[in-house]
Amino acid sequence: MSHEHQLLKQLSISRIAIVRSLPGLGDLLCAVPAFRALRAAFPQAHITLIGLPWARSFVERFSHYLDDLLEFPGYPGIPEVPPSVGKLSKFLTSVHKQCFDLALQMHGNGTVINSFTALLGARIHAGFYLPGYYCPDPNYFLPYPDDQPEIWRHLRLMEFLGIPLQGNELEFPLKDEDFATIQQIPSQYVCIHPGASLPEKRWSLENFAVVGDAIAARGFQVVLTGSESEATLTQALAQMMHCEPINLAGKTSLGGMAALLSRASLLVCNDTGVSHLAAALKVGSVVIFTNSSQHRWAPLNCKIHRSLSPIFLANSYLAVTPEMVMAQVEDLLFKEVVIVT
Repeated sequence: MSHEHQLLKQLSISRIAIVRSLPGLGDLLCAVPAFRALRAAFPQAHITLIGLPWARSFVERFSHYLDDLLEFPGYPGIPEVPPSVGKLSKFLTSVHKQCFDLALQMHGNGTVINSFTALLGARIHAGFYLPGYYCPDPNYFLPYPDDQPEIWRHLRLMEFLGIPLQGNELEFPLKDEDFATIQQIPSQYVCIHPGASLPEKRWSLENFAVVGDAIAARGFQVVLTGSESEATLTQALAQMMHCEPINLAGKTSLGGMAALLSRASLLVCNDTGVSHLAAALKVGSVVIFTNSSQHRWAPLNCKIHRSLSPIFLANSYLAVTPEMVMAQVEDLLFKEVVIVT
């Protein structure tokens, strides 16, 4: 590219901080291809994620890319953590002692978080900015590419910084202990995940019940998945279904959920973190978008991941129906059955 960047010439970059303090599993999984490129470019660097407490287990699982987690202390204008002047001051005092060479703002468009990133005191700050707003350094800050899928937003930043890409595929390393909770599941099963972080992103339980029964009628065991907080949701779905699903909501860790998915014939879900987990594990999925951006969040591989969203016609829209979902389910399951036999 014409933008010959200086970063790879900075031989002394040995400590890197990444700011991405977002609550969703998908938020971090979609950044993994950028983490992979960063690690390949700086194999000896100590790379620290500044994120939310839940991300500690993520950092441990991705220890080949990330070395450490610093818990985000909160900052005015960032909703994920209530801001506290005392916590922020203590955090910054500690961070300055680490003497980061590079701080990467990969949290968002930068209108608020760029000032937090600047306070980290790194020798070089880089990341995104929104045109029309403050740009900390044109040499290291890229106009936020909000027309790109989430994965490619971060890869565009790597390109801008002169860091060679290492592919756009997601990944999720599995461990032997992840499989401990799935020993009793029948060999051919489909996972249905009816939950989502926000109620408005959820397809109706009635529709999921129709799809679940149709999948069961085709000879597959239906396994309901979800977090502990979604157990009530999956229980309600189970009661609506005529067939008898296995309800594992709240009964698996993140690793257990990934192990379960890795052996599934298919996943049917809303646009939520588990869809990115399926993409990382290369397990086929049908992802239903109700109130979120399909262009931004849909899995990139359209051959094994099918994304459906309402179709807007004039002043109304055609909602996603169980028939539309089953058309994609049957196509993917048929291919899977052929491969298995």
